[in-house]
Amino acid sequence: LFRFPKPEWMNSANTRTFGVYAAGALFSLGFFFFVDAATFSRSARNGSDVHVNFVDWVPGICSALGMLVINSIDKSRLSADSYSYSGSGVAWKARLVLFLGFALMAGGLAGSVTVMVLKYVVPEYPFPTLWFGVANVVANALIMLSSVVLWVAQNMEDDYTYNLAL
Repeated sequence: LFRFPKPEWMNSANTRTFGVYAAGALFSLGFFFFVDAATFSRSARNGSDVHVNFVDWVPGICSALGMLVINSIDKSRLSADSYSYSGSGVAWKARLVLFLGFALMAGGLAGSVTVMVLKYVVPEYPFPTLWFGVANVVANALIMLSSVVLWVAQNMEDDYTYNLAL
């Protein structure tokens, strides 16, 4: 698959652990930005009548569901059909579910950009209010990035993987 060989450090257990922790940090940082904007929108310091509503939460929910769907697919199920799994056509079913997960995440990111543009940019709100839309886009981008990091980290092959077969 790769034209150049993978570096040896990518196959270590420490790299895998670091990838999982980095994905968790990106995910929590993304939701921190959004929750920060949501709490600021309802605080007394908010100088406008614009608040974060359910419409602002929908893209984040779609991105989080897409992350769950993507990381539930094992990389070995994508390569080819094998007889170790029950049923036939496992590879195309896994690819379809993976595509739906990426579609959910892309829809979440596109939805956050749409909400930002239609709700905050077009009415030309100043920056403290515009931050609500920017935080939504940043949160969805970080959730998407954390999903990619987690999927790559979980699907690394290392020396500590055991195959139990009878």
